[in-house]
Amino acid sequence: GNALIGFLVYQGKLALDQGDLLPEWRQPGDPRRAITLSQMLRMCDGLQFSEKYTDPLSDATTMLFQRQDAAAYAAQRPLKASPGSTFHYSSGTSVLLCRILRGAIGGSLTDYWLFPQQALFAPLGMTSAILEPDAVGTLVGSSYLYATARDWAKFGLLYLQDGCWQGQRILPPGWVKYSTRPNDTDPRYAAHFWRQVPSAFTPPQSAPTSAECSWPSDAYLASGYQGQFVTVIPSADLVVVRLGLTQKRHSWDHPRVIADILHAIG
Repeated sequence: GNALIGFLVYQGKLALDQGDLLPEWRQPGDPRRAITLSQMLRMCDGLQFSEKYTDPLSDATTMLFQRQDAAAYAAQRPLKASPGSTFHYSSGTSVLLCRILRGAIGGSLTDYWLFPQQALFAPLGMTSAILEPDAVGTLVGSSYLYATARDWAKFGLLYLQDGCWQGQRILPPGWVKYSTRPNDTDPRYAAHFWRQVPSAFTPPQSAPTSAECSWPSDAYLASGYQGQFVTVIPSADLVVVRLGLTQKRHSWDHPRVIADILHAIG
């Protein structure tokens, strides 16, 4: 989602400070009209959304498994906090960004479905990548993006190379810096990238005991369901992809694995 939004920002079709983003929020007096694109990318839009995958009645599971129109469900969520005031991770926000993409792209449904391939996957040679839509055709940017480890590595390399690929600029100048700058409301997160490993994959015993075991200060990562990671470490010129399935909380120690890799190549 971050890369596709960035592509349209580069084209001038979207702007980070843009508000009034969805028709459902445009009634007079609706405070959600004030939510900006940047606040959604940074997960500080203030929308109420329960992100509990073990609860079949949570917003996340209801949206993904019980609704044909995932974005319509997410757009109905009320504000829980003032936009920009607090961080709250929400897969509903990622789905809404894909709906905003659809409006900004315009054209037919086929144009929208082809957009990720044309803008991102084909230029990078991510030939295996598939991003699935929901039943009404909206791409589900929070989930259902499938690719091989090598293709995910290409995605990480795009960011390691400041949004450029083989001499071609894909993302706007400064987009990677913006995307990886820690949030003011919660420095663990940036703009659809994590700056710290989510707590489920940082066992308590992994607390660093020496400098070489600490989490690199410039590292950032895309974190998928049950422990899939694309980790980018600019200071080491390194991208690490892990396609795992870790169901038990704290049974994968991602900071320790990264520390071991850095030690091995150092």
